[in-house]
Amino acid sequence: MKHSKVKECPQCGEKELGIGKHTGYGVMYPKNKVSIGSEIEYMICTECGFIIEGYVKKPEKFKETFY
Repeated sequence: MKHSKVKECPQCGEKELGIGKHTGYGVMYPKNKVSIGSEIEYMICTECGFIIEGYVKKPEKFKETFY
């Protein structure tokens, strides 16, 4: 995951944040390309569970997919 500037949860103010990811079929696929896709990672508040940020691990797979 990219290094974020976020240091606390915008919902509840908790300072302890964690990282999670989708498993199984929870993969992002490019819309207009044949590809195996990329896992998605999330920054999550460990107190209230709010998903603060989400990123694909391999953004290069999405080049040339915008209309």
